[in-house]
Amino acid sequence: MPKLTIDGKEIEVADGMTVLQACELAGVEIPRFCYHDRLSVAGNCRMCLVEMERAPKPIASCAMPVGEGMVIKTDTEKVTKARQGVMEFLLINHPLDCPICDQGGECDLQDQAMAYGFDRSRYQENKRAVTEKYMGPLIKTIMTRCIQCTRCVRFATEIAGVEEIGLVNRGEHAEITTLEQAVGSELSGNMVDVCPVGALTSKPYAFMARPWELRKTDSIDVMDAVGSNVRIDTRGREVMRVLPRLHEDINEEWISDKTRHACDGLARQRLDQPYLRNTEGRLEAVSWAEAFKAIAARFQGLGGDRMAAIAGDLCDAESMMALKDLMTGLGSENLDCRQDGARIDASSRAGYLFNSTIAGIEQADAVLLIGTNPRWEGALVNARLRKRALMGGFAVGLIGQQVDLTYPYDYLGAGPESLTEIAEGRGAFAEVLEKAERPMLILGMGALARADGAAVLAAARKVAERFGMVAGDWNGFNVLHTAASRVAGLDLGFVPGAGGRDVEGILQGAEEGAIEAVFLLGADEFDMSRLGQPGQGPFVIYQGHHGDAGAHRADVILPGAAYPEKNATYVNTEGRVQLARLASFPPGEAREDWTILRALSEALGKRLPYDNLGELRQRLIEANPVFAAVDQVEPAPWADFGKEGAMTAAPFVSPVGNFYMTDPISRASETMAQCTEAFGLGAKRGATGTDG
Repeated sequence: MPKLTIDGKEIEVADGMTVLQACELAGVEIPRFCYHDRLSVAGNCRMCLVEMERAPKPIASCAMPVGEGMVIKTDTEKVTKARQGVMEFLLINHPLDCPICDQGGECDLQDQAMAYGFDRSRYQENKRAVTEKYMGPLIKTIMTRCIQCTRCVRFATEIAGVEEIGLVNRGEHAEITTLEQAVGSELSGNMVDVCPVGALTSKPYAFMARPWELRKTDSIDVMDAVGSNVRIDTRGREVMRVLPRLHEDINEEWISDKTRHACDGLARQRLDQPYLRNTEGRLEAVSWAEAFKAIAARFQGLGGDRMAAIAGDLCDAESMMALKDLMTGLGSENLDCRQDGARIDASSRAGYLFNSTIAGIEQADAVLLIGTNPRWEGALVNARLRKRALMGGFAVGLIGQQVDLTYPYDYLGAGPESLTEIAEGRGAFAEVLEKAERPMLILGMGALARADGAAVLAAARKVAERFGMVAGDWNGFNVLHTAASRVAGLDLGFVPGAGGRDVEGILQGAEEGAIEAVFLLGADEFDMSRLGQPGQGPFVIYQGHHGDAGAHRADVILPGAAYPEKNATYVNTEGRVQLARLASFPPGEAREDWTILRALSEALGKRLPYDNLGELRQRLIEANPVFAAVDQVEPAPWADFGKEGAMTAAPFVSPVGNFYMTDPISRASETMAQCTEAFGLGAKRGATGTDG
């Protein structure tokens, strides 16, 4: 480990570090524009110049590796003049439009011009102007501001894996462009974050607010099961934007475009007061007391075996716990949180978790993807897989739909036949898994949400055991969920009890008349026609925050709170318990979900035994101790799961047909509708209330 001296202070650093990184470790701030911790070194802005002993001129610290005995000076007159000169050059063509720039208040160029720049310019020449570039519905460009740092180019190429943006021409004529096409990446919004000036800004957020006007709340994303850490910025009750928050083990410092931009759907198609279907078949606004009275009247004398509850994909753990306790109190075992019909074995936690963890992907040396398109089902998981693939020595095999994952892979087949071949040790990829030291597999809902899903699960477990994916401290068996609520629901046992019905059984019972009341807790992603027409099928209570498929079928609507509007607990696909914070308040008469269920329990004569969030969270811990360990991953003991049996020949198909519209919030989002149109994904809603 080399030792060097920085501003008279001796420091020892790891081999391979740059002078800039060593200075940061020594507590010295080095200005930079082109350098970014997670991107390759470009060395083209020259803002990070420092003085090195025996060097004829200042060096670019971002591109200079550390060496034994180096003497670095960062605060000399030469360094100061060099930085002022660089800043003067950078500002030659930069427009003076800070008052109207969306980057104002959060701009690296502003901050560094203030701290390291000169107080005047010596250039009188005309500033050059650059035409705006089209980069899709999410990125607004003002390219005259661009300083050609190439951060966006390197992000698109290295992190997102789409080589659709680049630098053309040379010298005075250099420009960043996509050649007038939309950036086809699920991570494109991060290019706005990495841009150090106002050249790339958020198009949906343009001219909406200033950073100092916003209240900032740390929270958790629910658009997928990754559990990305986010910051929600609000003004009054309105969510203005969602930004990434650093979490090295989950999302690093990136988020998907749906996480970032679907928030405008929170203001549209909201349920803001209770509704009751009248004798004419129309929903009319009523008071909470009238809604509860109507529910109590229909539940009067109804046996537990004739009622059921289904939890949706965006539900928090508290509301599912309250609903489970209420239904159990009413004598019903007909519960299910797997509204897509996934045949997941809830008895073994290792059988439904991403056991190797998202960060653990970087330790693997081979992966088998089964029935999943991680690029759409978990964009940050896919980014981590790409990161590992770029390191080299990482074999990827895919069974399922053949799609562009942004990294090379071996296509092994479309369905269970190929999985069986691997399980029996046949084929070239089986040999790859055999030789791998830390192999892993990722099983998606495209393989589990089908009639033979339990047999597929058992076959995947056999693959894991055959190729040593579970050994010592390594567990390479992973399930990639698509629903933010799924793992918490399974952890709480929100599944059929003894003799209870699953989703398919509930819907079949509704068709046959055996189920007379169905409680939908934000459940919208199944075929609502199977519940019959209002007034003819079972009595349907829908509790949720958007007027989506479930609300259209409901006989009673109870308006709940969306994810930024409540303090709630979510468990991501790794089994990591995380807390979302209240950033704004629900509209109108809408209330937090668990409080609605607590009030309803009194109307039904089955009062729930908790009066505040603290007591309810204590109940969560009683139900499953994993809820006591926040932001930690508890390794799950390996056990048998799945049900061996025959698998059909039908190919595995990803449940996500349109990345930008997968839930009630994103379907209500105007921005997501624009993305759907721009990328030709066709936002046609099927009879199921899902996207196809």
